[in-house]
Amino acid sequence: MPRTVSDGGEGFDDIASRSSSHRRMDSIQHGHSYKVGFPPKKSLFAEFSDAVKETFFADDPLREYKDLPKSKKIWLGLQHVFPVLGWSRDYTLGKFKGDLIAGLTIASLCIPQDIGYSKLANLPPQVGLYSSFVPPLIYAVMGSSRDIAIGPVAVVSLLLGTLLQNEIDPKTHPLEYSRLAFTATFFAGITQAALGFFRLGFIIEFLSHAAIIGFMAGAAVTIALQQLKGFLGIANFTKKTDIVSVMKSVWGNVHHGWNWQTILIGASLLAFLLVAKYIGKKKKKLFWVSAIAPLISVIVSTFFVYITRADKHGVSIVKNIKKGINPPSASLIYFTGPYLATGFKIGAVAGMIGLTEAIAIGRTFAALKDYQIDGNKEMVALGTMNIVGSMTSCYVATGSFSRSAVNYMAGCETAVSNVVMSTVVMLTLLLITPLFKYTPNAILSSIIISAVLGLIDYQSAYLIWKVDKLDFLACLGAFFGVVFSSVEYGLLIAVAISLFKILLQVTRPRTALLGNLPRTTIYRNVEQYPDAAKVPGVLIVRVDSAIYFTNSNYVKERILRWLRDEEEQQQDQKLSKIEFLIVELSPVIDIDTSGIHALEELLKALEKRKIQLVLANPGPAVIQKLRAAKFTDLIGEDKIFLTVGDAVKKFAPKVVDNV
Repeated sequence: MPRTVSDGGEGFDDIASRSSSHRRMDSIQHGHSYKVGFPPKKSLFAEFSDAVKETFFADDPLREYKDLPKSKKIWLGLQHVFPVLGWSRDYTLGKFKGDLIAGLTIASLCIPQDIGYSKLANLPPQVGLYSSFVPPLIYAVMGSSRDIAIGPVAVVSLLLGTLLQNEIDPKTHPLEYSRLAFTATFFAGITQAALGFFRLGFIIEFLSHAAIIGFMAGAAVTIALQQLKGFLGIANFTKKTDIVSVMKSVWGNVHHGWNWQTILIGASLLAFLLVAKYIGKKKKKLFWVSAIAPLISVIVSTFFVYITRADKHGVSIVKNIKKGINPPSASLIYFTGPYLATGFKIGAVAGMIGLTEAIAIGRTFAALKDYQIDGNKEMVALGTMNIVGSMTSCYVATGSFSRSAVNYMAGCETAVSNVVMSTVVMLTLLLITPLFKYTPNAILSSIIISAVLGLIDYQSAYLIWKVDKLDFLACLGAFFGVVFSSVEYGLLIAVAISLFKILLQVTRPRTALLGNLPRTTIYRNVEQYPDAAKVPGVLIVRVDSAIYFTNSNYVKERILRWLRDEEEQQQDQKLSKIEFLIVELSPVIDIDTSGIHALEELLKALEKRKIQLVLANPGPAVIQKLRAAKFTDLIGEDKIFLTVGDAVKKFAPKVVDNV
């Protein structure tokens, strides 16, 4: 609609808006002000359905299905489960070129990593390769991220290796150990898929960002320490993961257990990997240098060991990697017996960690390319691929940050890059696994060490320290828990501190004393705004949280403490007595019966002191519940105001007149 312009160049809409604003100002100046509104009463069913919708369907997933024919709805439903049906229609040769280059690049990185990570999980080396063949294919069909690269990761491998060997010795009972690993993978998938299907993804948010930073850093240190066995050529190494036990094992073997040939291979190639990584970070166009460095290291070290027969001089080698693609393993999963519960417990923990890492990675790269991923859809995709993986001799796979970063920098366009990587891994399993026979374990240790160093995010830790000391405590607790105890205890500490922080914030919400900003009707925290002046005879307190049974008594006591402190200060300075207590409720999004009871007790305590209680700006949920509990009748609707300014204007008009 074209805008009509007056002779002065001002639109009628502007004039109307300005005159409306003037009318509002005039009404306020002449004593007319808005009152607190009461929202229409909802039925019990409406309240319940709204609560369920906001909890489980906050993104309104059915909005795109409205007013569509049935055939279109079915097609959209299939696209929701299998996103490949959507993006494949616009797939071009140009996109395939980007995906092909990216897939080949991450394949060169994943093959040596997979062999190393499987050893970290105490599983045969081919199982690591299996886990980069089947799961990426499933994810490519069901996943919504364009950049995430799927496969085994260091943290989950260590977690599985630690928890599984506590139940079964992988050396004496390798078959039973593998069966338990497949069982844990199955239940990891079930856990992930169930969280997505029932839209319970918010559960993983209970592990705070700070706790994850600390946990990942601690896991990186632990993983690196575990690699000293292969790096130094130690035959008898501790099964414990804490730093004290590992260092005792390392120094206990210093005279007879270390192998200088192994150290030479490991140290020289670790230096090469770190230099390649530095070049890749320094010059983004040379990312491929760090990506192919692990494969080059494996080829060079394998050739060196073969021609020198260093394996005859104490250099530990991979030996045989079973040739062929994934054999079926559904019959090996423990669906009954004593290991069923154990597999479920380990799988649930591993699944949650894998889910947290994958969702974080997916969101990071989606933000870089300005698209969105559906968290619940991702969970279903990750869960399905691990369920299928458990039946095809794979262990828990998830999104790998290092591979995803390479995938992104290599110019991937879609999840087809995962298909390309998977194809290369399949060809490796079918054709060239015998060539890895003389690969020294030292180079696998070096590859893992160089990979996990990226998990130590000291910059984020420093930022956490500057921003929130309690968050930093969670970060530190998780880090030391992993390093000095074990991965599972570190994870437990991370979750415990995160929950403690939530409980602390819920049970001890912030309150603030408000004052008037000079020459305005605005009231703000006196600590944040030192110029804000307190109103004589009036105490204004703001509650910065919902008032529930967990904090209602504290809120009441804290308000009374503000009152006592103010009364003592006024007695010392011989100021006017406080006659009104205004409680600013705008940040209070909800209140329960315990909260209302606390307000009733506060009202009684104030009446004994001959102080009137006034409420300002209660929200719709709060005012509705106050009216239902008849608290509005108890306090009087004339004591409930839209703003603090309106309340002060009524009970301290001289202050308003001076503005």
